[in-house]
Amino acid sequence: MAEQVDLALARATILGRIADAAERSGRDPARVEVVAVTKTVPPARIHEAIAAGFRTFAENRVQERQAKVAEVDAVATFPAGEQPRWHLVGPLQSNKVRRAVELFDVIETVDSLDLAGRLDRIAGELRAGRPLPVLLQVNVDADAAKSGFSPHELERDLAAILALPALSVDGLMTVGRLVDDPEQARPTFVALRRLAERLRARHGGLGAQLSMGMTDDFEVAVEEGATLVRLGRAIFGARPTVG
Repeated sequence: MAEQVDLALARATILGRIADAAERSGRDPARVEVVAVTKTVPPARIHEAIAAGFRTFAENRVQERQAKVAEVDAVATFPAGEQPRWHLVGPLQSNKVRRAVELFDVIETVDSLDLAGRLDRIAGELRAGRPLPVLLQVNVDADAAKSGFSPHELERDLAAILALPALSVDGLMTVGRLVDDPEQARPTFVALRRLAERLRARHGGLGAQLSMGMTDDFEVAVEEGATLVRLGRAIFGARPTVG
């Protein structure tokens, strides 16, 4: 119960910070969704987070979601009609596409036309008549250490991805730069927003979601148009160190 109270306080604090950031930029805070990233978080703590009011969760790896699914998805733990949704926010290997489609409600890290095609084929088999929501990951900083389409690649491939019938392309996602000052992350978020605006003007099928911002910079991301912020430490505290 103490952990549930701590998590509820964390949620209230985060929502307050989002509201302040949204007010600074003239946005509606209700348009910003918190995605609770549960990397290394045990099932019992995820249950507490559900009880504290969190409803959208994410894992970085298919394997970790699979290892927890039996405990986490026990239907009895969910308030009626409020079953949580699960996002994949880490890289997706081609040999794990089928399991990812089975385990996640949203794939945020589609980073190539080839991966989009694989997801489309599997989603067509497993989700007939229910297109799989995806986001397209963009490496707007041209960072060699990050995955994602370059803006040029996305402009080239977007029409083909939007034509895939078993996918719903809900928007774009990026991973911000690692910086000491959150303000230094702003150019990344501005670049993604402007790219999204430019692409949506030409492609009506691209959704308006912008997944950007994490614990250290989510307020700046909200100011620049984020609709999804991916938070781990801000909710669950520091991850345990690996021996």
